[in-house]
Amino acid sequence: MSSRQEEKERRRRERQEQEAQAQSQAARTRRLQIVGGVVVALVVVVVAIVLITSGGDDGSSMNAAEGDASTVAANAVALPERRIENLEEAAEAAGCTLVDPPNEGATHVDEVVEYEANPPTSGNHNPTPAADGIYDPGNAPAKENYVHSLEHGRILFQYKPGASAETIGTLEALFDEELNGLGSGYHMLVFENNTGMEAEVGATAWDHAILCPELNDEAIDALRAFRERYTDKGPEFVP
Repeated sequence: MSSRQEEKERRRRERQEQEAQAQSQAARTRRLQIVGGVVVALVVVVVAIVLITSGGDDGSSMNAAEGDASTVAANAVALPERRIENLEEAAEAAGCTLVDPPNEGATHVDEVVEYEANPPTSGNHNPTPAADGIYDPGNAPAKENYVHSLEHGRILFQYKPGASAETIGTLEALFDEELNGLGSGYHMLVFENNTGMEAEVGATAWDHAILCPELNDEAIDALRAFRERYTDKGPEFVP
């Protein structure tokens, strides 16, 4: 009986090691993509500076440069200073709803899963978890994969399709905030919701969610507090 239990434990450790390796590789790929984006942004800024300093006879080059610069600035969202530390207080002030849906299971399956909670917070899921990182709009991971990420203690920030660039940029800026000295983006995913979520923005953890009708300053504090409370609190810890 003990040998059977040992074999089960060995297989579980092997599966977790394989998943951790997959997460690490995906994270490295994401970092490379981010670095590439920074290089492109720097090139745009340099070109804008050159156009501005070089001047022009009719001012048309200056106007084009100003347009490029404002586009770059619009993507850089400055977060408000945190005012409310407590999750419940921040959620109430923001008009957000905190929910703790019933657990829906945790079996590995290969088929499409219909979840009761929206967005899902638990349930049967694909054997491969979605990687940490920021996903472009329209390129969200499948729900069966990111539910597996929830099981590993990840926090998922989601926005409704059609959300403004400012809303998306704000969630990405929250992704970049440090968490208890663990670095920016620690065990987080940011993506466009693909389950018909009614809220404008939301965050999920295993068995928990916060849903907000708008992303005001109080909602930002609530998302910060949600992340602090539930990061790495899933039933399985995977680095």
